[in-house]
Amino acid sequence: MDISIVIPLLNEDESLPELSAWIEKVMNENRFSYEIIFVDDGSTDRSWEIIEHLSEKNKNIKGIKFRRNYGKSAALNCGFLDAQGDVVITMDADMQDSPDEIPELYKMIKEKGFHLVSGWKQKRYDPITKTLPTKLFNWAARKMSKIKLHDFNCGLKAYRNDVVKNIEVYGEMHRYIPVIAKWSGFSKIGEKVVQHRKRQYGKTKFGMSRFINGFLDLISLSFVGKFGKKPMHFFGLWGTFLFFIGFVIATYLVYAKFAMDSYKMTERPLFYLGLLCMIIGAQMFLTGFIAEMISRNSLDRNNYIIEKKISL
Repeated sequence: MDISIVIPLLNEDESLPELSAWIEKVMNENRFSYEIIFVDDGSTDRSWEIIEHLSEKNKNIKGIKFRRNYGKSAALNCGFLDAQGDVVITMDADMQDSPDEIPELYKMIKEKGFHLVSGWKQKRYDPITKTLPTKLFNWAARKMSKIKLHDFNCGLKAYRNDVVKNIEVYGEMHRYIPVIAKWSGFSKIGEKVVQHRKRQYGKTKFGMSRFINGFLDLISLSFVGKFGKKPMHFFGLWGTFLFFIGFVIATYLVYAKFAMDSYKMTERPLFYLGLLCMIIGAQMFLTGFIAEMISRNSLDRNNYIIEKKISL
């Protein structure tokens, strides 16, 4: 199969018939073998009913329905597990992504050798309450990941099949799939300017909570990427440093007591600072030690992606 198109959705019943017809037209014109995987993330409207109706008319249309709303990352992860195409395309269901971009995205993966190609909505039609936070988010993501993309959160992306089969998307990490892919060894990441269309149906799902959660996830992903398999390198280092500072302070206070006849050292703020540093330092060191033991004994501690192998 040439292409799998994974479309997560939440309450987008109005746009689904038009979107599926547009995709079908593009696929037939380019003679692609394909499948469309709609992932209904707990919709409360007629979305699933429409997906069932569309699949009866077009056997290339598949559907996954969640019992409740789990989030876009969960929807993408389930779609990725089912995807059979050599190239996997993701796009939003709100008609703001154009299916006409699919053939060129496919060529960039198959002919130019990219592992992942992310769309860049250079000209946007969203209100400033959405575009300004998005620009701040993308700037922070570029600085953290060193990946030169303008639009990390663009729903229109193309992947080589082995990329989606070797990454796990959870929480709200769909924003950082290029980062996750890079850390998994899929470093050839490209970008394509794509058309952004005005929303025709429904309401946007973007809110301030998603913006805040995005930055929290960025911090989390940065930490896990660097120290997920070696937590002692973080907690042990800072724990040792703080304990050492506390020990130096305690040593000085003991010296001051006996050599300088300073008997009221427990009344000095320096005493409590030293004590605090030693306690926090010891706790951080033990945290790192316990985390290291958990990491070393986890089921996926040796889950490494092997691209090639020579066997005798």
